[in-house]
Amino acid sequence: MNKLFSILLSTLIMLQSFGVHYDDIVQLDDLIEHAEFHKAQYGDNMIVFLSKHYGELKAQHQRDHQEEKKDHEKLPFNHSSSISSVADMVINPFGTELNQFEIIDFKVLNFHYQAPTSSLHTEGILQPPRIS
Repeated sequence: MNKLFSILLSTLIMLQSFGVHYDDIVQLDDLIEHAEFHKAQYGDNMIVFLSKHYGELKAQHQRDHQEEKKDHEKLPFNHSSSISSVADMVINPFGTELNQFEIIDFKVLNFHYQAPTSSLHTEGILQPPRIS
């Protein structure tokens, strides 16, 4: 049971790192149904179908076939995620120099180790029990 749980959790983490959501897996039947529609209607093979919906022909296909817009919204892997990063840079127009600081490396060691000693061992108080 632990192995099965570990495998399922690892698979879930891997799929999420690739950007695959649970909804995408559920919508695979819509993808197959729409691919069959394209094969019957336009004679597209799977490579052309994927190019029209996910590749370089996507913009032209969406522009030419507005009547299929509702079907295209049901297809998996069409979610968009945006990641924005902001980089700030400050330019000092006054030309003043920044004060430089010096890093001081201390060589003095502030600790002392003393080996643990106990008088209990030498007196023989801590001995294992003996059979009577």
